[in-house]
Amino acid sequence: MVDFFRLADLVGIIAFVISALSISTKERLDILGLFIIAFLNALGGGVIRDILVDRAPNSFIHIDNVVVVIFTIFVGLALKLHQKNIDRNILFVVTDSIGLVSFAIAGALMGLHAEFTVFGVMLIALITAVGGGVMRDILLNQVPLLLKSDFYGSVALLVGLIIYLLDYFSALNSLSLSIVFIVGFAIRMVAFKLDWHLPKIKG
Repeated sequence: MVDFFRLADLVGIIAFVISALSISTKERLDILGLFIIAFLNALGGGVIRDILVDRAPNSFIHIDNVVVVIFTIFVGLALKLHQKNIDRNILFVVTDSIGLVSFAIAGALMGLHAEFTVFGVMLIALITAVGGGVMRDILLNQVPLLLKSDFYGSVALLVGLIIYLLDYFSALNSLSLSIVFIVGFAIRMVAFKLDWHLPKIKG
């Protein structure tokens, strides 16, 4: 399952860098701002995850994730994704959703490897998936999507729970993880399209 963990991690990093490019254009950030937001978005959740499972953050001891972030930024700029005549909101939601589900899977797998309980697996999936995005939103002086958006954190928690149950029933494999990714992404996109929200607190 180590290979699938690495794949999910890479997909999450690339997707979150692209979403960072989209939001940086929308917020009219300069090139330094783009790099800061991209690194926070793509690597922040993984750093917190690694610290919680008592291991040195991968991004601090290996350069591969950093190279992936930088390479994706330059490819995105070279392809002029920030200048394309596309709906930047849709681009952000799609890439952010891919990153969300991918990182939730990577976090849950790490939680299983660390022999966490179901609560620990779900929490580490959530933190891995949204940690970087929360730091990004705070830096941009916005309310984090985790606290207000359509099934954002709920999807990460659900992914963590499903992966724990799959492992419990010895059904965790590449096929089942692929299905979890597809289902998680589909739920997030349907929630966005139909404007699903959890009940809000009313005064």
